[in-house]
Amino acid sequence: MDLLLKAALGAAVVVILAALAKTRNYYIAGLVPLFPTFALIAHYIVGKGRSVEDLKTTILFGMWSIIPYFVYLATLYVMVDRMRLEASLAVATVAWLIAATLLVSVWVRVHT
Repeated sequence: MDLLLKAALGAAVVVILAALAKTRNYYIAGLVPLFPTFALIAHYIVGKGRSVEDLKTTILFGMWSIIPYFVYLATLYVMVDRMRLEASLAVATVAWLIAATLLVSVWVRVHT
């Protein structure tokens, strides 16, 4: 049942994105992925199964995780004028993966 709820939330986000993309305010579709759907789930799971300090560490790491997302958006913004959309998305995703890997590597060194 828990897995079904998570799948329903994901499907709801996709439906909302598709609907918003067709409206006059299509740009709001860029805000929807930032709704903390998965963060709520993660924080609930960590908060129920671990200490408050572990939850606070998870929250702090989440704050830093904005950096890879910004790298993705900045890369996509620059690439979309230079490449086909699919290639731009691929390059931006690789940029996110590199930034996320660097973030995790630094985090592990600093917080171990």
